[in-house]
Amino acid sequence: MYDDYVALIFDMDGTLVDSGQLHEFSWTATLTKYGIPIDGPLMRSLAGVPTKETLEILIQKFNCQVQASVHEMNEFKEQCVRENVHRFVRPTALIDVVKKYHGIKPMAIGTGANTPEARLVLQQCGLEKYLDVVVGADQVANPKPAPDTFLRCAELLGVDARQCVVFEDSQLGLEAAARAGMVGIDVLLIHQISNDYYLRSSPVVPGAGSAPV
Repeated sequence: MYDDYVALIFDMDGTLVDSGQLHEFSWTATLTKYGIPIDGPLMRSLAGVPTKETLEILIQKFNCQVQASVHEMNEFKEQCVRENVHRFVRPTALIDVVKKYHGIKPMAIGTGANTPEARLVLQQCGLEKYLDVVVGADQVANPKPAPDTFLRCAELLGVDARQCVVFEDSQLGLEAAARAGMVGIDVLLIHQISNDYYLRSSPVVPGAGSAPV
């Protein structure tokens, strides 16, 4: 159904990769460590926002007096992801789309995660070999909903942005695709892919020794 597009661009978390529980676990560990309240619906609304920006939003909203820098908290969260990625992540049903077009159309990841973290997750899921380009939030000046991430993907793929289709699970990501002049596919509506991220009544609480210290 995507034969008319020259290139395919995928968001990663909640779209091509089922990683909701990995990030819920890692965020719960991080926010608990630094004394920042955990608001499930708010965290879900911030899905797709890079870690540092999310931390800044939470600190301001809850007027937190934290001693650690945003950089330190970001590093802690990324370490938690690295140490627990093998426990939680797996490809979504979109892997069938990726396999269908592998070697036929260029494909990229455009994610709010940092590039090294994204590559680690993709490797764990056996997906990196299918993708020509991985663009993380660290590669662009403005993250989603700015169009920079997807425009960078198109640039690296050597494809006109108007010839790309973007797969996304968040409204921020779909807005970014539209602003980039690309067609956006809401994976929940079209492919019935949902992101199990802060959906339950109580968060995942890391057990002793489960998270890095």
